[in-house]
Amino acid sequence: MRQPPSIDAWGGGGFRVAGLWRPGSLLILDDVARDWSVASLAALTPDDFADVLANRDAVEFVLLGTGLTPGLPSREVRDVLKAAGVGLEFMATEAAARTYNLVASEGRRVAAALIAV
Repeated sequence: MRQPPSIDAWGGGGFRVAGLWRPGSLLILDDVARDWSVASLAALTPDDFADVLANRDAVEFVLLGTGLTPGLPSREVRDVLKAAGVGLEFMATEAAARTYNLVASEGRRVAAALIAV
C-alpha cells in the first residue's frame, strides 16, 4: 500500500500535493494524485467520476471539494455514486482538502475530488 499524498496547500488555481504544485482541479484515487478536468460544481457530471467508479473497490467514499463555498452536487451525480455503493461527502474545497489529509492519515479508503479555487 502506498503512502497517501498530503495536500499541503490550495488556492491560486491549484494545489500543492506532497510538495509539488499541481495547477487545476485534483483527483486523488488509490493514493495517486491526478489531474481532474472539472472546473466548477455546475459543470460536474457522473462521467467525471468514471475513474472512481472503475476503482470503487478502492474507495469507501468520495470527498468532493465544491469550490469556494459548499454546494450540492446534482441529483444525477449523487444517484450514480450511491448506486455504485460509494459514499459522498461534499463541502468547500478548503474543508475537503483538510478532511482528506485527516481521513487518509487514518488509513481510510477515500478519494478526494477537489475543484480548484
